[in-house]
Amino acid sequence: MLKKSNGYRAIVRALGGMTEDELKKAIAEELADERRVAVLERLHQRFTTVRARRERAELLKELET
Repeated sequence: MLKKSNGYRAIVRALGGMTEDELKKAIAEELADERRVAVLERLHQRFTTVRARRERAELLKELET
């Protein structure tokens, strides 16, 4: 998914459109293949942001019921 031939900036741009599942897959692929620390940290940072946003929306939805 995020090949080494892609520059770091191109990878960071791609993260904005990725879903939680896509980010999980990208993290697993990075751990299995390229193993780049900076990319892995950025993937995890984005993953936790997306997950927190989803969890927060779920919590707020419970207030509406």
